[in-house]
Amino acid sequence: MRAYIGGHQAVSVNDFIELALGTPVELWLGEEGETEEERVARLDAARDILADNPGLPDDVTRVVAEVIEAHAPELFNVVPLSRPAWRRRPSRKGAAA
Repeated sequence: MRAYIGGHQAVSVNDFIELALGTPVELWLGEEGETEEERVARLDAARDILADNPGLPDDVTRVVAEVIEAHAPELFNVVPLSRPAWRRRPSRKGAAA
């Protein structure tokens, strides 16, 4: 099954996220080994994007909620642990030694 967003095919998870949000994931999370100058430029670009699209955080939250809802059975596949049967211990009445 192929997934398309806005006419573009999402091949990987990162493609899906980038196409759904309209920005690359690395813009928000950064990249390993980026310099301080690259980090400052990345954060400046992110600020500009948020200024141009103040609804982006709400869109991201909506996408995340939809993904969680769609994959809830796999994400929350919790198996209850069996509890040991409780045994009553005989009470020890008497003086402590």
